[in-house]
Amino acid sequence: MTPRDQYLRDGWAVFPQVLDGALVDEAAAHVDWLLARHPDRRPEMLSNELVDDDPFWLRLVSDPRLLDIAEQFIGPDIALFASHYISKPAGDGQPVLWHQDAAYWPLQPMEVVSLWLAVDDSTPDNGCLQVLPGSHRGAVHGLRRIDAVANVLGSEIAVEVDESAAVDVVVPRGGVSVHHPAIVHGSRANTSSRRRCGLTIRYIPTSTRIVSESPWPCCFLLRGDGAPHVNVYATPPVWRAGEHMPFRGCERWALSGGSGG
Repeated sequence: MTPRDQYLRDGWAVFPQVLDGALVDEAAAHVDWLLARHPDRRPEMLSNELVDDDPFWLRLVSDPRLLDIAEQFIGPDIALFASHYISKPAGDGQPVLWHQDAAYWPLQPMEVVSLWLAVDDSTPDNGCLQVLPGSHRGAVHGLRRIDAVANVLGSEIAVEVDESAAVDVVVPRGGVSVHHPAIVHGSRANTSSRRRCGLTIRYIPTSTRIVSESPWPCCFLLRGDGAPHVNVYATPPVWRAGEHMPFRGCERWALSGGSGG
């Protein structure tokens, strides 16, 4: 069974070896760099609003190896909707409670694929992603606010979840898991001695509209053609020494913004 076949059947799949170790090292350094710049943030909260002026972040999500995976699920015309590092520190990494991504997102239609890039090995011990296989074929449920337990989203799905049906999504460093916007998923707290860091990347076909009162700040055209009159695409950031993290190839971004890859 191919990963795409598994995705269609179960709502998720794993591509175990995608990015090279040197690029994953840069991603890990990027997390440290972001935390140093934003010391007021929890490491699980390095999110969308930081992407639009970050050349390395855009370089990472536009890597051709990631886009090749996304293309299998949404076609050749690809834009970025959102991206978010969830870096669970050793010992007190917060959980992500059970939810469906589609319950949160302003997309019409809900055609989107999530790639989860493992910056660290992601295992049951350090709070890996868990999914309910096949749940993407059901309804998208509402949400309820959860404040009693510290958690990444501050909310959870508003129906009971049969946790006995959950499957651990184990992803090695540099690998990628893919999941459907309607699959029920979450992850436990990290109480281990090892960090668990991953980067979520939400890719949309350019025919999907981001329903927002103002231009979406991290909507970048990454591959192919933009559908006319659907979304307003952001201009790729220009890399500036002393302001942005240095990375391999950053000189290509120092003139007018890079092309990724």
